[in-house]
Amino acid sequence: MSTIAMPPPDQDILARAPRIVAALKSALPGDAVIHDPQETRAYECDALTAYRCPPLAVVLPRTTEEVAAAMRVCAEMGVPVVPRGAGTSLAGGALPTSDSVVIGTMRLREILEIDLDNRFVRVQSGVTNLSISAELEPEGFFYAPDPSSQLACTIAGNIGMNSGGAHCLKYGVTTNNLLGARVVLTSGEIVDLGGPQPGPAGLDLLGVICGSEGQLGIVTEATLRILPRPEGARPVLIGFDNAEVAGECVARIIRSGVLPAAIEYMDDVCLRAVEAFAHAGYPDCAAVLIVEVEGSEAEIADQVARIREIAGALNPVEFRESRNADESLAIWKGRKSAFGAMGRLGDYLCLDGTVPVSQLPRTLAGIRELSEKHGLEVANVFHAGDGNMHPLILFNANVPGELERAEACGADILRLCVSVGGCLTGEHGVGIEKRDLMTSQYSPDDLAIQMEVKDVFDPAWLLNPAKVFPLEASQPHREGARR
Repeated sequence: MSTIAMPPPDQDILARAPRIVAALKSALPGDAVIHDPQETRAYECDALTAYRCPPLAVVLPRTTEEVAAAMRVCAEMGVPVVPRGAGTSLAGGALPTSDSVVIGTMRLREILEIDLDNRFVRVQSGVTNLSISAELEPEGFFYAPDPSSQLACTIAGNIGMNSGGAHCLKYGVTTNNLLGARVVLTSGEIVDLGGPQPGPAGLDLLGVICGSEGQLGIVTEATLRILPRPEGARPVLIGFDNAEVAGECVARIIRSGVLPAAIEYMDDVCLRAVEAFAHAGYPDCAAVLIVEVEGSEAEIADQVARIREIAGALNPVEFRESRNADESLAIWKGRKSAFGAMGRLGDYLCLDGTVPVSQLPRTLAGIRELSEKHGLEVANVFHAGDGNMHPLILFNANVPGELERAEACGADILRLCVSVGGCLTGEHGVGIEKRDLMTSQYSPDDLAIQMEVKDVFDPAWLLNPAKVFPLEASQPHREGARR
């Protein structure tokens, strides 16, 4: 039984379910509304599969106007709304409640405009992350944020969680590459924020929406910054016989002034799973770094030489520089398949704490101690360059009590991240997973201000219920909205 609580459903809404479904069907095309319990079950959870709850109904619009129509119905009838992208959230960000309507963006799949001269694309928010770069590749451009789930995840979810990826060290996360958004507010009003023009005047509401986890509105279109592909790129693989030393190598690379495009970390638990799954040819050691640099041949050679010197001072067991495209693919193959490979070992919780790079050695040592304390194996695979850690806590969901132990271990790891100067999340979001840990990072006054922002955008507190804010702290706001 999970320790994460959810509020009881509103019985009045459940009693009105037939009328709510009828109102949605009258406002939307016939195939846009799903209410059969066998079909809504497909939307009962996201990638945090330990927690499930079928929604009252699901709406799958194809246009911004259809999203607005659904939002108006829900607002008028007082029905909670759960925005959903591709359902790849690892923090329960798209978990429904039984009295809620899920509004999914996965049918909003058009690339609306490509402007190479001004370096932006405008897309509907159900477009997958990877398909944007695939569309731009013939023109020599790409979209920089590249979450591990980029084959499936959509721009709507990327904006909701401010997603990053392996190359965010150099190019930034979603907020650094988001120029504009069309947003449907809880009332059904459609607003446009930002745009391709540089430095729009007024409040930075776009920055408020990005990373807001569906608490403030539903993004239906996005204008994204695109970049020319670099002249060249080369990964190197560095193996160490000590995990903390690998963390120290990351800190030294960053301190040296070298700015790689990516620095990825995998420990021995992850390496064993990856080798059995992907046969990537990684060394048998305590930890591996994948460091990718970009630029001209001269720039790449200079950066690799400096990284080799930094790593050499720490006695690596292997330093492997890619010599061609096939070797580059082999180096990245295991990292790209790491989460799938770990799934073969059993159930796991994937965390998302972020720490200062200088604190990586201390944090890795602390995670090892917490693993021993809770009696659960923890694998580490993460974006080391910006300290965005993804500890994977292995457990057996079929053994009573192990989920609770995994949750307790995860909570301790996230508190550790905050204690060394980090934060609870880098790109997965808070969702339900970290909701009750928000008080570990934020004071009551901090949380009150955040909730006042939600009051402005969502005065009825209908959007994405029971997420982000601790239930006890948000109770006065939710009660005030009902009054």
